[in-house]
Amino acid sequence: MEYLHTMVRVSDLDESLEFYCNKLGLQEVSRKDYEKGRFTLVFLAAPGDAETAREKLAPCLELTYNWDPETYTGGRNFGHLAYRVDNIYATCQQLMDKGITINRPPRDGHMAFVRSPDGISIELLQKGEPLEPQEPWASMENTGEW
Repeated sequence: MEYLHTMVRVSDLDESLEFYCNKLGLQEVSRKDYEKGRFTLVFLAAPGDAETAREKLAPCLELTYNWDPETYTGGRNFGHLAYRVDNIYATCQQLMDKGITINRPPRDGHMAFVRSPDGISIELLQKGEPLEPQEPWASMENTGEW
């Protein structure tokens, strides 16, 4: 068995790409419009997986954009996407600087959560051992759902 991708439906492709690529740091590795089915598939990969993803289309996050408007609810019911990061504090600070709310701050130096524009929870995990707790993260409260 081999992991291929996780698919999430998005209501605004440009807004989602702004979040996933320009703020979270994923890279677009493939895009295909299906005129007959009236949808677009965009495959994204973490920078460390981008080369493999371009070759195998895995491991990826697949954004499905249906051209006919739909309302998506229950993003939290989906569960979450998870990405390992080199420095959880630096990653969270970069996201905050780009206007992203840190819903569950990395108080433990190990784990944080943010949400996409469509309400998908994204877990960020510290690579290796947890970092030593530090401010402002150690005393930062949760915000909203995660």
